[in-house]
Amino acid sequence: MTLRLPVPGGSTRAYEPRAEPLAPAASGPLASRTVFSAAHVVADPYADTTPDGPAAVDWDATLAFRRHLWSHGLGVAEAMDTAQRGMGLDWAGAAELIRRSAAEAKTAGGAIACGVGTDQLTGPATLPEIRAAYEEQLAVVEESGAQAVLMASRALAAAAAGPEDYLELYGHLLRQAAEPVILHWLGPMFDPALEGYWGSADLDAATETFLEVIAAHPDKVDGVKISLLDAGREIALRRRLPEGVRCYTGDDFHYPELIAGDEQGFSHALLGIFDPLGPLAAEAVRTLDTGDTAGFRKLLDPTVALSRHLFAPPTRYYKTGVVLLAWLAGHQEHFTMVGGLHSARSLPHLARAYELADGLGLFPDPARAEARMRALLTVHGVPQ
Repeated sequence: MTLRLPVPGGSTRAYEPRAEPLAPAASGPLASRTVFSAAHVVADPYADTTPDGPAAVDWDATLAFRRHLWSHGLGVAEAMDTAQRGMGLDWAGAAELIRRSAAEAKTAGGAIACGVGTDQLTGPATLPEIRAAYEEQLAVVEESGAQAVLMASRALAAAAAGPEDYLELYGHLLRQAAEPVILHWLGPMFDPALEGYWGSADLDAATETFLEVIAAHPDKVDGVKISLLDAGREIALRRRLPEGVRCYTGDDFHYPELIAGDEQGFSHALLGIFDPLGPLAAEAVRTLDTGDTAGFRKLLDPTVALSRHLFAPPTRYYKTGVVLLAWLAGHQEHFTMVGGLHSARSLPHLARAYELADGLGLFPDPARAEARMRALLTVHGVPQ
């Protein structure tokens, strides 16, 4: 049946939903690339909460989604930006998420890496307080048995006087880390509070500090996740990494070309867009495992339009589209988000996300996706 989708300006247009899904099959581990999907959390829609209150999480649905990702051979990047860290999920909720997901990973035999930050701090903090906050979270992740991802800290961005503070603090954390970690450079397009990270708003200068941190402790850095939405900068940086240190692309605009790589190397992946793209992304990487780069690009290149749409400015609200698609795909029974973030994108934006995802065949049951989208449109007063 035809849907009437809203467009900016108050009008609608007809859309004929796809009849059949792409339906890639679940399979075993990926071989040529290490791939993590940064996973969202599923809110508890029955909880009586407010946007500024503690997150109420539906743990059964949240963990079921992680099992879905593991079943396709993907790793899970837990308690990171996609899970609404600092945008609805506080440290208490993130710590519980880490413990539960890490335990589930052991049962499922899935790879997991968990975010370590400083979001338990409230208000301005001193550098010793920031270091202690990182240490507290690092201990939780290490005790869970998961790999640690040292995330960028809003508190550190506010407190650091210059590059030396980053070098000292990260050096301390890396020296005490039990196992090699992933360093995460999240750009201000994802979080405006991270402007000037690594001690400079000049990205060239910031890159030098970032590389200095890695060079001082290459045995403690498994890899780096770059989320700057600048393919050229990522390629230049990965060519300068010490031997054995991986580059995990976090570029949701250019991931096919970065993962495919060139004659001088390639990027692994730790991506929020691989939450809705999980089965298709895994199939593409398995194609790449056989040496078929053209086949990999043929599968993954058409997904970029959806990713660019979901991550359009203000980029930090991409989680709303991610959760919409999870609901439409049947991974959860509602379109509700912690912190009330389901209201963060317009109805035309959500309608376009549905259209692009449906065109890719991402919905295992297209009829269910259509019915749910129709219900959402009707609730918002769009005649069908």
